[in-house]
Amino acid sequence: MGLIWTVLIGFVVGVLAKFFTHGPGPKGFFLTAALGIAGSLVATFVGRALHWYAAGQSAGFIGAFVGALILLFLYHIAVRSRGPTT
Repeated sequence: MGLIWTVLIGFVVGVLAKFFTHGPGPKGFFLTAALGIAGSLVATFVGRALHWYAAGQSAGFIGAFVGALILLFLYHIAVRSRGPTT
């Protein structure tokens, strides 16, 4: 149940993080949601590794939001370094 909760939180957080970031974000709803889910999973696993969360406990809304913002920031850096496509 913890993994399902993490994915659901990540889905919502990914959409919210897209609204809080500026610039050319990921194109498409599903890519944005996938980055949010990945951010939530990263926040959960990092939190467990640092003993912030117990085994079986998922990252909260704020932790998932921060994880999604970090992944969106990394996405912006990767897209910017790739340069314009023509």
